[in-house]
Amino acid sequence: MKLLEHYHPRIRAEEQTDLISVIVAVYNIADYARKGIDSVRAQTYRHLEIIVVDDGSTDGSGALCDRIAAEDGRVRVIHKKNGGLADARNAGLAAAGGSYIGFVDGDDWIDPDMYEKMLGAMKEQGADVGICRYRQVHRDHTVDESRDRAVLFEGQEALRYYVQETKEYAIQNAAWNKLYKREILAGLLFPAGKWYEDILFTTKALNRAECCIYLDTACYNYIIDREGSIMNTQAGPRIFTDLIPAYYEKTSFLEEAGKPELAVIHNYHFFRRLLLLYHQIEESGLADKENCLARLTKIIQDNKEHYAAAFGCPVADPRDNKKMRLFLKSPARYSRRIRLEERMIIPLKAKIKHLLRL
Repeated sequence: MKLLEHYHPRIRAEEQTDLISVIVAVYNIADYARKGIDSVRAQTYRHLEIIVVDDGSTDGSGALCDRIAAEDGRVRVIHKKNGGLADARNAGLAAAGGSYIGFVDGDDWIDPDMYEKMLGAMKEQGADVGICRYRQVHRDHTVDESRDRAVLFEGQEALRYYVQETKEYAIQNAAWNKLYKREILAGLLFPAGKWYEDILFTTKALNRAECCIYLDTACYNYIIDREGSIMNTQAGPRIFTDLIPAYYEKTSFLEEAGKPELAVIHNYHFFRRLLLLYHQIEESGLADKENCLARLTKIIQDNKEHYAAAFGCPVADPRDNKKMRLFLKSPARYSRRIRLEERMIIPLKAKIKHLLRL
């Protein structure tokens, strides 16, 4: 790993010869699509093909995309039957002709120099994948933890930090804060019809990369709380049909790739996430809540044989092990403990931390 302070890569207009394919998925976001697509059109890196995939929209988004395409010859619109985000991205991948490939969700937007920075850094550093930090855009505020630096990950350091979920580097599951060399994605597809489609896709792509460059400056603007987004849709059964199976597949892939240590670390984050899911479902208004809680309880109990290794891994927080042991003794006691933390302990700690800063 190599830190590059105050790193600002650029590519002069006459050197912008590599074609970047940017795949923009659109589904019923007529109020957002113009801003998202126009942010790609406005890139300082001009040699782009912008593949907009209308995934069977019914709100006029498809017609809007056609009007945008009429304004810019770089924009090509694919209209298809609704199949979900993964299927839309796969359609874009099949049509992409660029040497580099990026993804933008149609309800988000990107900074004007995002792809110039990312490709410039990739070419200067010989990287297979470029990654950037992103802003979390809420209705009433924006969270931006940018730093004026870049980090060069050599070998499979990026994969390790990604699996470890190292907070210092916002690598994330997301496809949209990354730019890939085309060869890295050869044969890779998103799991059609599934939510949480990025989990295995990103793991496989980073496993193939021999060098990654991470820009610690936010270039992507991710809308956190748009009404109707997957983030704000109560997943319910999708937790069991899509999310949990994706985590199991990630464990299996890492083991089969000869990385058992990373598989154990991933399991730690997976198991602690199961506890968080239990609490989130319990506090939700899901109609099928009791059945979901029972199913999740069984999954947690069925994985007991793996807990010693997972909660004993180098990145594990001992408090998570205590929470798991408490849950296995009594889910009700675990729930009371978490509610107490949320309503009293965490706010108290935050208040003390604030007072110490004064």
